[in-house]
Amino acid sequence: MSVHAGPGRQTMHRRDILRASVAGAAAILGTGFSSWGAKAAAALAGGPRPTVPYGVQAGDVTQSAATIWAAADRPARLVLEYSLSPRFTDVRRVVGPAALPETGLTAKAVLAGLPAGEPVFYRAFFEDLARPGSFSEPVSGQFLTAPADRRDIRFVWSGDTAGQGWGINPDWGGYRLYEVMRRVEPDFFVHCGDMIYADNPILPEVKRPDGSIWRNVTTPAKSRVAQALDDFRGNYQYNLLDDNLRRFNAAVAQYVMWDDHEVHNNWFPQQALGDERYSETSAALLAAWSRRAMFEFTPISVHPFDRERVYRVFRRGPLLDLFLLDMRTYRGPNSSNDQPELTETGRILGAEQARWLKEQLLRSRAVWKVIASDMPLGLVVPDGENRYEAVAQGEGGLPLGRELELADILRFIKENGIKNVVWITADVHYCATHRFDPSRAAFTDFRPFYEFVSGPIHAGGFGPNELDSTFGPEVVFSKYPPHPNAAPDEGYLFFGHVHIEGRTGKMTVSHRDLAGRILHQTELDPEA
Repeated sequence: MSVHAGPGRQTMHRRDILRASVAGAAAILGTGFSSWGAKAAAALAGGPRPTVPYGVQAGDVTQSAATIWAAADRPARLVLEYSLSPRFTDVRRVVGPAALPETGLTAKAVLAGLPAGEPVFYRAFFEDLARPGSFSEPVSGQFLTAPADRRDIRFVWSGDTAGQGWGINPDWGGYRLYEVMRRVEPDFFVHCGDMIYADNPILPEVKRPDGSIWRNVTTPAKSRVAQALDDFRGNYQYNLLDDNLRRFNAAVAQYVMWDDHEVHNNWFPQQALGDERYSETSAALLAAWSRRAMFEFTPISVHPFDRERVYRVFRRGPLLDLFLLDMRTYRGPNSSNDQPELTETGRILGAEQARWLKEQLLRSRAVWKVIASDMPLGLVVPDGENRYEAVAQGEGGLPLGRELELADILRFIKENGIKNVVWITADVHYCATHRFDPSRAAFTDFRPFYEFVSGPIHAGGFGPNELDSTFGPEVVFSKYPPHPNAAPDEGYLFFGHVHIEGRTGKMTVSHRDLAGRILHQTELDPEA
C-alpha cells in the first residue's frame, strides 16, 4: 500500500445519509409507539410503569441484522419497534425475551431481514410481567446497517473507561469523550476492551498531587472490587449512569471486545490472584462471572456453537472486513515470554483462534482487513519483573514466546498474498501510529503494515511504552501525558477515526483528542 502521512485537514466529515435524523429522532417519542403500543399505554390506568433506566444499545450489526439491548427495573418483557423512517412510518414489531433477575434484568433481541446500508430507527419498551398491560415509556435509538456496495465508511475506536479511580464527575461533564465521538457521526464504534475496571473501585473523592479534589458519583457495587456476578453487573450499570454514554449508545452501533480490567489487571486463566483485596482468588472463576455480565450488559451477539466466544468477524461490504480478537481467554500464563518454540503455554490467541483468523483472512474479499486487538503488538507491556503481558518481550531479536504466534500469522498473510491488513488496538492509555517494516526487523518474512493505538476514553493517561524491534516497528506519531495517571480533565483522552472512501478505497486514519481535533492522520492507498 502506498502511504501519505501528515497532520491533514481539520474538516469534519458528516454522514450524509443521517443528516436529517437528528430532527427526526426528536420526533420519535411524539409519534406514539404504534396502535398496539398506544392501546397498551391506554391500559395503564395510572398504575406504576416499568422503567428503562440504562437506555438502549445496538451492536454486532451486519447487512441484514442487529442485536438490540435494553434493561428494565423489574421483571418485564422486551418489545421492540423499528422503522426505516425517523417518523416511524411502516413500523414493525419484535416481541423479545423477558428481562429477569437471572439476566440482571437485561434483555436482547435480534432485528433481522433489514436492508443493507440503511439507517434503522428503533424504540424499546417493557411490559411488566407482574402486571400485564403495564408498559414503560419507549426509549429510542438508531443505527446504520452494513452496506452491500462501495460507499464511504467512517468508524471510531478506543478503549478504557473508568480506570484508575477516575469515575463520573458531573462537575466536569461525565464521560465527555463519548459525546465527542458521537458528534463525528460514525457508522459504528469498536471498543477494544477495558469497558469496565472491575478491579478499580470508584470512591467519592480522589485527591490529586496538587491538593485539588476530583469528585465521583459512586455506587455500592462500584465502591469495591468485583468478585461476584452482581459486582460485575454493577460495574456496567455504573457506566450507564453517564448521560454521554447512554446518548452515544443510542446513536452509534458498536462492536465490543474485552481485555484484563473486565476481570483483574493482567489476568490469565491459570492465575491465582495475589491481591489481598480479594477473597476469591481464581481468575478463571472471576472471568466466568465477568464474561456473563459482559454478555448481559452489552449488545454482543451469541455464537450459535460457542456461547462464550468473543472473537468474531463482520463483513461490512466490499471495502471492509472487521476482525475482533480475544487476547485474554486462550493465553498461557504471563511469563518471561521467551519460549524458543510455539507451545500452548506460549500463545496469546490460542491455536483455535489463530487458525480461525487465518481462515477468515483467507476468505476475505474486502479491500481492507482491519484487525482489532485488545493488546498492542510491538509495545512492551510489563507484568512485574521479567514477566510480560502482551505479545512483545523487549529482547528485539528473533521471535520468542508469543511473538512466534504473531510471526506465524504475519508469514501466513504474506504467503497467501493477503493485502491491505491494518491493526487497531488500545490498552496503553495513549495514542500512537506504528509502522512495521521487515527492512528494520529481526524477523523479515512479512508484509509491511500499520498498527494504530488509541485511548483512553476515560481513565488515567500514561505512556509511552518501549517498542520491541523484532518486527521492525517505528513510531510515526504518538501523544501522551507528561506524567503517569493524568486525570481526564488534563485532556489526554483519545480516540481513533477511520474513513474509507467509497470511490477510491483510500483509508485515512486519524488520532483525535477530547476537543475532537485531528492530531495526526495517515492516508493509505489500497494495494490492488
